[in-house]
Amino acid sequence: MGLVVGLARDKYLPLVNRDSGSKTYPIWLLINPKYPTVLNNIWRHVLDEIQDKVYREIHSRIDTKDIYVRSAVCDCGIVPNTLNWWGSEVALEIKLFREILLEYNPKLLVTFGGFPYEFVRRVFESKPQKGPKYWSVDIIRDEFENSINNFEVNKTNVIPLLRKVNSSNRLVETSDSYSRNETEYYFHFVGTKISEMLIKNKDSLSIWLK
Repeated sequence: MGLVVGLARDKYLPLVNRDSGSKTYPIWLLINPKYPTVLNNIWRHVLDEIQDKVYREIHSRIDTKDIYVRSAVCDCGIVPNTLNWWGSEVALEIKLFREILLEYNPKLLVTFGGFPYEFVRRVFESKPQKGPKYWSVDIIRDEFENSINNFEVNKTNVIPLLRKVNSSNRLVETSDSYSRNETEYYFHFVGTKISEMLIKNKDSLSIWLK
């Protein structure tokens, strides 16, 4: 499979297949097919923070080999933009993903950036529907904190993360500038919050290395 979900810092494989991993695994990652680098640029940093805290707290680690990674849509050309907002092809993808979610019921569904998050909102038929400019850094941050605070282990919990933090320390979703320390803080903050939630529900999640 062509997706990286583990810890190796010096390896990255581009998106080749529609998905990888196991649908039966409790953790899913949903990406924009235009930006598969989120796996290397965002997820691996967050995962490092999660694994560090999990090990320190409960002396265990998350088994990452079966994490399910999926492209929200099968073709970069149908990703919505300001001129082509949510065509019929995306509606079909939403229907397909809704069927898969209902069948497998993952516990964590991590999204990266505005499009995958809005895609999932429409999968769950959340209202009101939002446009392409709505999902700013501040709003995604607030949605993340709400998702952690309202986590329920018996349902699918959507965990929205930012799509990218540039080397220039500028977050893509807005023009807000972040220093290097603030960028590192973001990874530490979200990684810590996710790990605390996983540890709290550790006995109900089949995600641990044996």
